[in-house]
Parts: sequence; structure tokens; C-alpha cells
Amino acid sequence: MNIGITCYPTFGGSGVVATELGLALADRGHEVHFITYDRPFRLDHFHDRVYFHGVEMAKYPLFEFDMYTLALTSKLVEVTQYQKLDILHMHYAIPHAVSAYLARQIIGEANIKTVTTLHGTDSTLVGLEPSFLPLMRFALENSDGITAVSNFLRDKTASTYQLERGIETIPNFIDTEMYAPREPCKYRELFSPNGEKVMVHTSNFRPVKRVPDVIRTFAKVLESVPTKLVLIGDGPDRTEAETLCRQLEILDHVRFLGKQDALVDILSAADLFILPSQSESFGLSALEAMSCGLPVISTSIGGIPEVNLHAETGYIAEIGDVDRMARYAIELFTNDNKYNVFSRAARRRAVEVYDKKLIVPLYEAFYERVLST
Repeated sequence: MNIGITCYPTFGGSGVVATELGLALADRGHEVHFITYDRPFRLDHFHDRVYFHGVEMAKYPLFEFDMYTLALTSKLVEVTQYQKLDILHMHYAIPHAVSAYLARQIIGEANIKTVTTLHGTDSTLVGLEPSFLPLMRFALENSDGITAVSNFLRDKTASTYQLERGIETIPNFIDTEMYAPREPCKYRELFSPNGEKVMVHTSNFRPVKRVPDVIRTFAKVLESVPTKLVLIGDGPDRTEAETLCRQLEILDHVRFLGKQDALVDILSAADLFILPSQSESFGLSALEAMSCGLPVISTSIGGIPEVNLHAETGYIAEIGDVDRMARYAIELFTNDNKYNVFSRAARRRAVEVYDKKLIVPLYEAFYERVLST
């Protein structure tokens, strides 16, 4: 198949999954064209069947605001016609699914099929804006196929927008050969010079991730077990997080690493992953940690419980329950047998349920069903 993929080309989970999907599809013999305003950050090496098409934004003094939706539409039309694409796969509904609908009207509906994948905030937050809600519902109803990354997101979207058509769950996936425990880990002595336990968290440091809860949980764990905290990522809440560490007088035990490429090495140097989010449609960062053999302590919201199984691959607590999350961490840090059981279960679940070799064929089959209608 000739497949067009549009995503936000940033560090967010939707862009990561879309890029990894495209690369995996190309490895399986398909031709993949990424169509977006910038090269996806994981599209960092040459591939014989992968192409990037940048969306050009026109500058004209009459237009007070950029019109990315229309510019993307034009680029979708161009690439679809000249590259003879079979299907357009839109990751994140607003505005991508809208642009795909417009492109299909220009090209002719019979000549291209469109698939929309929902990743979370596109349907649970952005699409609920009064100015977007009717547009969101229209775009979804007029996609040839819709997928969601979790059952939670599938059900919530269908209920919220009262859709008259089905949504198929195809979960996020991971390359478990790449995301695997690395021994010996070159960063372990750097993070844990005296044999301390290591907790890790990675996110975009936005309020929804509740990074202060990570720090408060860690502070309580530190009272009982010698521990270090490693924080990966950057965003608007980083300054607040650093200030909180100073107030709690724990900054000497915390490392802020910012955005990092060596994620597998860092995860392999840690013992436990913590994800106290207040909204998470899947929890890709938790899956990455599990694949590296880390038990996960997370909240019970959204799609996370579908990934992190309570008392099996980690523990689940209610939003904001810092005391309980700390107790769970201390339990795992002080019980080697239980920790090892959880660690093996986390790795096993990633391999047996979420490996890309299992999930990418589901997208291929979905494309084929859409193309046959």
C-alpha cells in the first residue's frame, strides 16, 4: 500500500506512535509518506520507502492567523495525487481529520480513503471546545475508519460525540527489542553512587502530569529508603518542580535531565517508574518503562489500568494519593522477591501484548478493511 501519515511531529506520544508505525509499515514493504509541518523527531535516519513532505505556510498580511488546516489540505491533495496514495492516516483529529475530509472532497471520495486515530486530548479536551465540537463530530463521522489507542478512549469518544459508527481499539505499541533492560547499565553508578534505589518519571511537565505529586511521593519514600529521583523531559511545570524540591530540601537527591534521547539507558538505570497523571488515554511512557523491566506506580485514570495491571506489573492509586503511592514504592524497594516478580511481569506484558510485531499487523488489516469498503 501507499500510505500517507499526518501527525504532530513533536515529542508527544501521538507523534511518536505515528512515526514508529510509519517506519514499521515501511519495514513490511509499504511506501509511507509523512505529511506535516516539520520532520517528525524520530524520523532521524534514511529509509528506502519513507518520504517526508513539508507543509508550506503562506504569509499574507490580510491573514491575522496562520491557516494550517487549509495549507495541510492542499499538501494532502498534492501528495495524494502525485504519489498515488491509497489511504490517508490522520493521527490526532483536530485539525488533521478535517483537512483529510476537505482533501478527499477535492480529490474525489472514490479515489482516497481516510483513517483517523484518536490519541487522547484530541477528543477528550480539544474537541470539546464549543468552537470545535460540531467540527470534531463531523470529521469523525466522515472518516472511513476510526481507531483509538485504548478501550477507555474508544468508549468515551463514542459516548461524548454520540457517534453512529464504530471505533476500533488498536493499542499503542513498542519495539521491545529496542526497549529492553540493558546490563550493565552505564548510568547506574551516576544516578546511584552509593547503591540507592532510583525512581524515574518522564513527561512534558504539564499540569495534567502532576509532576509535584512525583516529587512529594519521592520525598516520602526518601524518609524510609535511600533513593534518588530522575526526571526526564521539560515543560511549563519544571520551574515549579525545581522550586518544590528546594522547599522540601531534597534537591540534592533529584536530577532534572531535560529532554533526552538515551531513554532506554536511563530507564535501565532505574528501579521504578511513577506516573501520577490526572488524564492519560494510554500511558506510553509507562509501557516504555515496563518493557525495560520497571514496575510502574500509576493513577487509576483513563487507559492506564489497561496497561499497568494492579498488583501484577505495578500498583495503581487514586489521583493525588501521594501517601499510598509512597507506600507502594517502599514495599517494592524493601521486598526483593516481590520486586523481581513485578519486574518480570512488566517486561513480559510489554512483549506479549504490546510488541510492534503484534500491533502493526492490526493496522494493516484495518487499512485493508477500509480499502475494501
